[in-house]
Amino acid sequence: MFNAGDEVQIISCEDDPRAAGRTGWIVDEVPPGPLTGGRWGVRGVGLLIGQVLCHTHELRKKG
Repeated sequence: MFNAGDEVQIISCEDDPRAAGRTGWIVDEVPPGPLTGGRWGVRGVGLLIGQVLCHTHELRKKG
C-alpha cells in the first residue's frame, strides 16, 4: 500500500513504457478506485513524461 508523497521506483508502466526504471512520487491520498482503473497516480517521473498511472505490481517503494 502507498501513501501520497511516497517515493517509488517504476518497475514497468502499462500507461507509459518510457517511465519504466524511473523514480516518482505517489499523488493519491486514497487507494485507487474505478476512475483510474485501480492504478496509482505517479508524478515527477521526467521532464517530458507527465503524470502516469501504474498498477501496484508495477511500483516499488523506495527508502
